Amino acid sequence: MSRVGKYPVEIPAGVAVAVVGRTLSAKGRLGELRLDLTEQVDVRVEGNQVAVTPRDTGTAGRMMWGTTRALVANMVRGVSTGYAKSMEITGTGFRAAVQGSNLVMNLGFSHDVVYPIPAGIRIVCDRPTAIRVEGVDKRLVGQVAAEIRAWRPPEPYKGKGVKFDGEAIRRKEGKKK
Repeated sequence: MSRVGKYPVEIPAGVAVAVVGRTLSAKGRLGELRLDLTEQVDVRVEGNQVAVTPRDTGTAGRMMWGTTRALVANMVRGVSTGYAKSMEITGTGFRAAVQGSNLVMNLGFSHDVVYPIPAGIRIVCDRPTAIRVEGVDKRLVGQVAAEIRAWRPPEPYKGKGVKFDGEAIRRKEGKKK
C-alpha cells in the first residue's frame, strides 16, 4: 500500500497556496490553478508546506489521500516551473506550424489538420518537425499532446507519424521478396 499522502508538499518561494472552504488555490509566477477538494480529505497549509490528511481510514478516504496529495504537488510545480511535452514529426512532407491561435499540421492527408490551441496552453514549433506543448496544468498539457499525437500515431513499418520525444517505436519487418 502506498504512503504518498504522508509526505507534505513543499511550497517553493514565489508560490502562494490558500484553502478557502473546499477549494485549494495555488498562485505563482506562471499562473493560478484551483482544485475542488473531496469530502474524504482535509488539507492544511502550515508554513511553507501543504499537509493532506484523510478524514476516515476507510478505503475511499485512503485512496483520495494519496491522490489529493499528488494533485496538490502537481499544482504547486505547475505554477512555479510549468510542464512541457516535446513531440517529433517523422515522414516525407510532414510538418507543423503555429498560425495565430491554431496549430496547422500537414500529416499526409488531403487537407491540413487545424488544431485550435486551448486556453492555458502554449505551443511552440522550433522546427517544422518539432512541437513543444507547454502549460501550468499537467493534465491539460498531457491531454493536448495526446490529441495532437492521435491525428497520426507512428506506424510500425517506417515510423512515420507524430511521436513523443524518447518514445520507442516498435518496428516491424516489411514484406520479403
